[in-house]
Order: sequence, then C-alpha cells, then structure tokens
Amino acid sequence: MSIPLHSMKRVILLFAVISCLAGAGSSAAGKTLIDYFLPTPSHGPLSKDAWGAANVLPRDPQNGLEDTTMKQWNYWDGRIIKGPDGKYHIFASRWDQAKGHNGWGGSKAVQAVSDNPLGPYVDKGLLWPDNEGGKGHNVCALALPDGRYAVMVSETRPCDVFISNTLDGPWAYQGTIKIDPNGFSAPGRASNDSPMVRPDGSIEIVERHGIIMISTDGIMGPYKVQGPGIFSNIAGMPKKNMEDPVIWYSGGLYHIVVNCWSSRQAYHLTSPDGIHNWTNRGLAYDPTKDFIRYTDGTVNHWNKIERPGVYLENGHVAYFTFGVIDIPKDQQTGNNGHGSKVIVVPFDGAAMDRDLQGGPDGAQSP
Repeated sequence: MSIPLHSMKRVILLFAVISCLAGAGSSAAGKTLIDYFLPTPSHGPLSKDAWGAANVLPRDPQNGLEDTTMKQWNYWDGRIIKGPDGKYHIFASRWDQAKGHNGWGGSKAVQAVSDNPLGPYVDKGLLWPDNEGGKGHNVCALALPDGRYAVMVSETRPCDVFISNTLDGPWAYQGTIKIDPNGFSAPGRASNDSPMVRPDGSIEIVERHGIIMISTDGIMGPYKVQGPGIFSNIAGMPKKNMEDPVIWYSGGLYHIVVNCWSSRQAYHLTSPDGIHNWTNRGLAYDPTKDFIRYTDGTVNHWNKIERPGVYLENGHVAYFTFGVIDIPKDQQTGNNGHGSKVIVVPFDGAAMDRDLQGGPDGAQSP
C-alpha cells in the first residue's frame, strides 16, 4: 500500500520533532548544577598583579568583596540583597588577615555596597559595633515578609538574629532563635544555619548536618524540627564532613547546595516541599573544574570554594556568591600575600529550573 506524499511529510516532520525533543531531554538530563554557571564579565583587563597564587591569576580584583592590598582583611560568607534604591548590599564576615585563615574565630559581621551585583563592593563597616564588638560569622541576610530585614549569625555565637527596618541599619539584637525538637533531636550546636523565606511566609532553616526546621511564627521561632538530618540518608552523597548548606526555592522546587569540606565538592539536592523526598541532582561545583571563568576564557581555580549563597532575580538564581581562598587554609598564615574574599559568579537559574521541570520531582507548588 502506497502512502500519500503529504502524509509521508507529516510523518517525517513528526519524527524530526520527537527526535529533537528527545535529544534536548537527554542533554538536559545529563547536566548538573555546575553546568549552569556563566562566564563572568570583568571590570577591565584582568590583573596579574593581584594577590594570590598562580592558580587564581590573572583575575578581576573588583569582582565581589576583597581587600585588594591584602594588608587588612580576610573576607568570608557573603549574601546579596538588592535595596529599594537599586544598590546591592552584600553581608559578610571579616577578620584580621595577619592572623591567617584560622583567625576566622574572631570574625565580625560587615556590610558592603555596590551599584553592580558583580561588585566591586565597598566595605561600610561593622553591622553592630556595640554588640560584642561586632562579632558574627556564618553571616546570612534575608528580606522578611513584613518589609524588614534580618541578619542571622552562627558558629562563633548561638544562632543570633539582628533586625533592621532598612538595609542601612541600625541593626537591633533580637536574641537567639527558639527551637522545638518536635519529637526529634535538635541541633546540638548552632553552625552553618542557613535561613530562607518559604512562599507561604514561614521561615525555614537548614543547618550543617541537614536538620531542617520551620517557623510559622516569624524569624525568632519557635522552629519545629522536621526530622533527622537529611544528608546522611541521600544516595550518592558522602556520609560525613558536610557543611555550608544554602537553601532556596525556585522553579517549583526547594533546592539545597551543600559542600563536603574533605573532598572539596558540593552537591545539589531538590525536594517538592522542602522537607521530604530530597533527591541528589549531582555535582554542584568542584574547584578543580573550569567553571569559574571570564568572558575571555581565562579560568581561576580557587583552592577552597565554600559558603555558597544565592541571589535570585525574577524567581530564579542569577548569581552565586562564594567564600574562596587561593591556597590550602593551613598555608594562609597571614602576611604572606594569600587570603580569602567573596566572589560573585553569574548563573543561569532560569535554564536550570526549566530543565528540571521534567525531573522525577516535577515542578510542584508547595
């Protein structure tokens, strides 16, 4: 039986469309978060004279937040909030570089401001100089549903919160968050606490061991523990040495990126409700890979890439921030031309969220 020519053309066209869709799907399925980092535009010619080891040169010293002289400060952490005036505010920690990287125990919380999300950020000083001399580490900032702003710090002090009506302060000390174990084990130590505002206005925190807590009564809690730590129960992930999780919501899914300090690799997890059914999506970043690169093709390989933070635009991640150091931490002993800073890296979150729409969790609303 012969097939009419017009019918044959339709079959061929349909086959072509199906093949294209299948190819796109398989390509998207093969990607992990590291594949969505974009080249970073520089503020001018890359510098070979900036501080740092050869593995991070040449580079743009105006990207992110740093002491370009490396004579005063090591910087760490880094969370960006865009202000009503259109300026970008980065919240970070700093300490005396002469004390080396191990001086982080004396870090203090600071704010820096830029007209560009990539920087350069100008350090405006301590957030709360009259409270324990400005003490603060694991600095996380977020905009609250009521229009105020909060900064949460942990590790060197309990999970303490400061609140301000404006991004320029003053920042008023609120105390330490309250935790309701809710029948589970509460975190034994406030460490790497990462907060986010859920779409319903409640506050969710994930801490170092993957214990998830949710407060429906505001930033101070009480936070109800939702279960045991999630990291040790997810296939394909290390069972120990996890730290520095960051949590956010985009594309109908909750996301966590968490770093394994011993392997220097980070993992990307998703969940439909931010509590259950966390899925390991694979590699988030790895300092040995060529993902921190400039538009001219130059690549920087920071020895340690930690403390990830995210900045969202139009509901998708547009930039990641990282605390980075150019050499192993124990070799950064102070006054030796090496140090740490906060970098800002562009990210195609819209494409990642689009590619995850067809994943095993779908793109469900919470």
